[in-house]
Amino acid sequence: MQVRLATRVTSEHYVTGKLWLHATLPICPWHPKGGCGWARHGTYPRTAPLGTRIARWYCPKAGRTVSALPDCLASHRTGTLSQCEACVRALELAPSLESACDHLRTDIELPGAIRYLSRLIRAVHGALRAIKGLYPTAFTCSPTLTDFAALLATPQVLVELRDRIAPHLPFLPTPLGFNPPSITRQSSRPAFQHTMGRDPPMALVDAPD
Repeated sequence: MQVRLATRVTSEHYVTGKLWLHATLPICPWHPKGGCGWARHGTYPRTAPLGTRIARWYCPKAGRTVSALPDCLASHRTGTLSQCEACVRALELAPSLESACDHLRTDIELPGAIRYLSRLIRAVHGALRAIKGLYPTAFTCSPTLTDFAALLATPQVLVELRDRIAPHLPFLPTPLGFNPPSITRQSSRPAFQHTMGRDPPMALVDAPD
């Protein structure tokens, strides 16, 4: 299970400051009253950005782990939200998907690049459509990053949205939200069932000594 680590720092600051060491999540998502043996469970590495580690906790009673993803990083994808956003914005402005792929994913063959970027833009636009449905009066623009950026007056739409719509992250598709495609397809119920009056758990960063 993934939860939000609420911090607006860049990925560079996250890595150089080793902020995973200062992440706190005192309450178990499944047993908020305690008594389950909830405890810190080390960290695990991410491929990129280089040197990134993610804080993790474990509930013995549920037999499950929870990881805290900082706002700068993409969920279930390598790299940052800003990198995902740059790709999708380029796709929105490109004359064709193929022409965009020639510049965006030069590390893989064209068919693979098309599949990767098609999934990415579909996931991001799907999240934007869902957000429009949740907040129809707040987001009156079309479900594109270009239009959301103009409405929000920010160059970092995905990072801004992760903060603004935090209670809905367990239900929104990755890389913005924490609901990967396999869960979205197989079940209408995500790992954390959001009930009325209860927000999903959120990790915080304690100030270093």
